[in-house]
Amino acid sequence: MAGVVLGTALGAAELIFLAVAAPAALIPALRPAAARGRARLTALERARLSRWLGHEPARADGGYAFLAARAALGVLGGYLWASTLFLIVLLLGGGTWDLVWGESEPVPLELPGVKLVTSGGALGITAGLALLGVLILMVAAAAALDRRLAAHFLGPTGEELMRRRIAELTETRSGIVRAVDDERRRIERDLHDGVQQRGVALAMLLGRARHAIGTAPAARQDGVAELVAQAYTESRQLLDELRSVAWRIYPTALDELGLRAALAGVAERAGLPVTVHDGLTARPASEIETALYFVAREAITNAVKHAGAHDILVVLTEDERTVSVAISDDGGGGADPSGGGLSGLARRVLALDGTFTVDSPPGGPTRVTATLPKAPPCG
Repeated sequence: MAGVVLGTALGAAELIFLAVAAPAALIPALRPAAARGRARLTALERARLSRWLGHEPARADGGYAFLAARAALGVLGGYLWASTLFLIVLLLGGGTWDLVWGESEPVPLELPGVKLVTSGGALGITAGLALLGVLILMVAAAAALDRRLAAHFLGPTGEELMRRRIAELTETRSGIVRAVDDERRRIERDLHDGVQQRGVALAMLLGRARHAIGTAPAARQDGVAELVAQAYTESRQLLDELRSVAWRIYPTALDELGLRAALAGVAERAGLPVTVHDGLTARPASEIETALYFVAREAITNAVKHAGAHDILVVLTEDERTVSVAISDDGGGGADPSGGGLSGLARRVLALDGTFTVDSPPGGPTRVTATLPKAPPCG
């Protein structure tokens, strides 16, 4: 009740302030004074909301629109509850006086199937109590509307922001676990389907060569030499496969030379023209740099394998707080953001408080963008 009463008083003050501040805002010299007045009134509103209504908004200023909405609610609500309170006092006081000191005339009440006879004093008290219930509902509604206005103009409370953050972290944590499991499965497939098969082939060739060396006559030494040559070729391919798997897991160039050099390596392996524009003034934090790299690499891989692209552009940009990578291609579009690769990237970016978007209409072009804070969470 106290919060609503104070809201009515503040609403009247805000109405007067807005009537004065509106013409003052047209005069440049008076605008700072008007802004200070708005800040003071908003601070009073924040204190009232926090003290009496249990709402602590996140933002400090809701602008003149907030004060205008509050003035309308405060004045109109104050008029309604004050009028209702006056009627309650009048009815309860009059009814009590009539019952205690006056001579109350009987008042017949005819209801369907029921006939009652009561007094004017009793009716007054009953009506007053009914209006008292209405007044309580009006005060509760005014308080709820106050909170809604504050949430709209001043943002959610710190507690609400904390709940949202906890929900995001919970979802992100489970997403990270899925992403790690997916990455482990991919590494296992690479090792099983590539490296392991070549290792088996190499062992078989070496076994045949060893057997041939011990049993073949001198005339068949050429065949042994051919087996050794095949084993040598297979060993070189095995080493190349191992390097490729290691590069896909994590490129050493990213740590040693930075993001631009690592992306240059991706461009060389792409098999398509890939242009990299680096607009960064300094190297980002390690976690951020790694996330940007994997976003760019996955987007380039998708463009080469699935989009039928002929040209790919990678642009690195930054502002005061964030760093971004945007990968565009001229392929056929239709990339699915919920696919395994892109959804894994989205989880990685979200885990670092970033944003990840995929714009890929049918027919193309496709644009994948990741924006991350320069300072990683808890870093």
